[in-house]
Amino acid sequence: MIDLLRHFLLVADHGTFTAAARHAHLSQPALTSSVRRLEESVGGSRLFDRGRQGAALTEAGRALLPHARAAVVAVDEGVRAIAALEKLEAGEVRIGGGSTACTYLLPPILSVFRRKNPKVAIYLREMPELQVVDTFEAGGLDLAVVTGAAGESFRDEDVILVAPKGADPNALPFITFPTGSAVRELLDRYFPSAEITMELASISSAKGSVRAGLGKMLVSKSAVRTDLELGRLVEVPDSRTPIKRRLGLLHRGVERLSPAAAALRVLLLENAPPRQRASTRGRKEKT
Repeated sequence: MIDLLRHFLLVADHGTFTAAARHAHLSQPALTSSVRRLEESVGGSRLFDRGRQGAALTEAGRALLPHARAAVVAVDEGVRAIAALEKLEAGEVRIGGGSTACTYLLPPILSVFRRKNPKVAIYLREMPELQVVDTFEAGGLDLAVVTGAAGESFRDEDVILVAPKGADPNALPFITFPTGSAVRELLDRYFPSAEITMELASISSAKGSVRAGLGKMLVSKSAVRTDLELGRLVEVPDSRTPIKRRLGLLHRGVERLSPAAAALRVLLLENAPPRQRASTRGRKEKT
């Protein structure tokens, strides 16, 4: 049954039986037969409408899709857990997050984890927040650091407004990140009339542009702490900042984590700072 579900998901994801068969290293008739067997097993309902534009999910197919994906993810997790039972260092762990998490928060903890478990493969993926959640839900990540109320509490981040030293921040436009990032969502929410002149995916590029006097920036304080200490950037006082941004650690349940992912979860939570109290002049980010 699990192979039938995998073939069903391939067709749903690739949009045609031809592309799905190629990805599965099967002939198209073999893949078609697999989908037909799955249709018979669910009462004979058609799962796809086939036309010139490809294979489109029927209503029955759309109803099955999330359950099929969850079943395949669960089986894959079980296989990885069994493979890692004898030796923790034989496993792997996949973790993802946004730019701040992957650039500033996770690397020091992952470095400690690697020293303790040198043979465990670590896959760190940096993506916009919405893509992190989608990838996690599709089974592509074991752990994910996300903004909001979801997951175990990992840490609180102050999101602040910074500008180049000596500049008039009121005269500067905003430099920010593309739509889909957590900090961009905060900028759109709390500074709805902001004049935006640059959208940069890299924190380093964004900071460099601010230091060059090209604009000001809403950013997690962890990402600019060194710049503030060295005087390369200054924090701009504003009634809307700092914004408290809760970061949570997503997983599908402690009992479903592989040994490697479970060990990393413990290390992440042990090394996270205590939750900060909301600043008296700041605003608590709603989650």
